[in-house]
Amino acid sequence: MPMDRNLKSESMRSHTVLSIECLKGSSKADEWTGDMLQTGDIVEEIRIGSGSGLTHKAPFKGGKSGVQKVLHSSYKNKETLILVRVRRGIDEFAELQACIVPNASGGKKQYMLRSIADANYTVGFSDRTESECLELQASRNSRMVSELTTTRLQDGYVPYPWERRMQQVLSIPNASCFLSVLLLPKASDRVASRYNDLEDTLARANAWLNASQASGVPIVFMNIQTESLLTKISGETASASVNAGSLSDLSNQANASLYGFEDYHGIDIGVVRAVRLWYAPLAGEIAIEIKLKEDDTKLGFAISRTKEGFIYISSVIDGDENVPSTRSGLSTLYKESVSACRLMVVSRLSNQKVLPWMVSSTGAVRCFDTVSLSQKLSLHRHAKVPILMHVLLWDQSLVSQGFGSARLQVPSPSVLPLPAEVRLAHQPNDNQILPLPHEEPNESIVTSEQADDKLQRDTAGEVSFRFHEFLLPNNWL
Repeated sequence: MPMDRNLKSESMRSHTVLSIECLKGSSKADEWTGDMLQTGDIVEEIRIGSGSGLTHKAPFKGGKSGVQKVLHSSYKNKETLILVRVRRGIDEFAELQACIVPNASGGKKQYMLRSIADANYTVGFSDRTESECLELQASRNSRMVSELTTTRLQDGYVPYPWERRMQQVLSIPNASCFLSVLLLPKASDRVASRYNDLEDTLARANAWLNASQASGVPIVFMNIQTESLLTKISGETASASVNAGSLSDLSNQANASLYGFEDYHGIDIGVVRAVRLWYAPLAGEIAIEIKLKEDDTKLGFAISRTKEGFIYISSVIDGDENVPSTRSGLSTLYKESVSACRLMVVSRLSNQKVLPWMVSSTGAVRCFDTVSLSQKLSLHRHAKVPILMHVLLWDQSLVSQGFGSARLQVPSPSVLPLPAEVRLAHQPNDNQILPLPHEEPNESIVTSEQADDKLQRDTAGEVSFRFHEFLLPNNWL
């Protein structure tokens, strides 16, 4: 008799049951708790639809295949709500409320259940013997540790409203406030087969920055980096720069500005190590809108260019309140720059940067031409089209003290905080040199007629900037 009871018990353990297969874990790994279904749980009952619904109880005819047919029929009838009741061991039960969804990875007409409480958690069905289910249930802890070691973080893509963000959060719409200049290594011979080393390029970048600050350009050092540029090389350049490619050559390349290698087709490729110098204005940029009148015959100021390539306001007409430079407040801001021994540097015209951007291998600075800039500004005056100009600020107090009604565009500290050395009081330090008083050029002020006749001169005597119609100079205070 005891033997018969054991045989009966063994027979029950070996018969096939419908069990749960966890396909995707919940967002909080709750499938390992007792409240949610787990792999190896034995399905006791399935109820489809709301209310009493259609109920199927174990044993399930056809096992997994039969249940898939039921799920397919329910999905076609748009009855996707399902309640699954499972058993663990002898007397422990759990339930899952879910919806029926197609399982693309399982094949055609295959379905899985997605939890209503957590859309990340999905389960399917599997045919197992009851003994296999009990073994899976008993191995929960070891399987949980195994899952922990094998689970990897997943990446993905998220759409981003670039156009709207670039309009809303940038101080200058669709334009960056990052300023830099790229310095190519200087050729050490006439045929440009050899170049000075990286240290020389770094020294020239340092000299350019120090000279710019000394001349009164209100900028500070931000960062410096090397930038690799690929180019084809041949002849003497190739023989002087292409290396064997062994590890012993790396030490020789550490300070080289140009080194090369031969590709699979036998073409010599050169790698030029340029230097990019990042800098920032002392107190951001300020936008000045110049509105023109029908009777404006001149703009009332002149522009010049520093040896480092910066365009700046070199002089203004004083005492004439009817010229655009006075109406816009440009004259008063210019006087502030003179008293602070700073240059009033033009950074943008119609939101286009007009700052120097590259130093060639001959040492020449690529920058904007003052003659073409004068022509552009003259065309604005003739067409009576307002001019939008940005200048680099040298003191944040100019914004806080008197520009409340002006149209300012200065980066908000909450959007783009500058380093501590930029926000500190403007005292000389390693990154900042007190400017030398600059001399006014003798031909700095020109009328519009003179500018039209003598565009070869480095001036543009007709530009006006406007925050609003300033009638008195003390409106800037």
